[in-house]
Amino acid sequence: MKNRSVPTDALLSHIGYQNVAEACAWLSRVFGFIEAYRYGDPVSGVQMYLGQAYVMLRNARQGCLIPARLGYGTQNLTIFVEDVDAHCERARDAGARIVEELNETIYGERQYGAEDIDGHLWIFSQHARDVSPEEWGALSNPKR
Repeated sequence: MKNRSVPTDALLSHIGYQNVAEACAWLSRVFGFIEAYRYGDPVSGVQMYLGQAYVMLRNARQGCLIPARLGYGTQNLTIFVEDVDAHCERARDAGARIVEELNETIYGERQYGAEDIDGHLWIFSQHARDVSPEEWGALSNPKR
């Protein structure tokens, strides 16, 4: 059965924000996310996407602290984009706090890291060169 809300082979991360509507506007303006739908009055959830990456913004639940309140990040979200250099420039110009400058990793990705308005860390990446996991020190799963 096809789900009209999210592709069946997608991972949908749920991310808590102090103000979902404000986060939605910020992620659209700064990172280029597109709103798919929203619900609640006032808004309590928004699904957004960038390319094939989907995220669900929700109100931070009672007892759950966002990174801005904790003082440190709790996870990273990596989104693959077609032109990471232009994406980084857009984010920087829009006021994003860049926490990892554009660089090429040992595993062949060109990427940068930025924090959003509530302290969540986003990594934006673009494939730069093909490097086997063994070349950069990883072990492949032999059952794969």
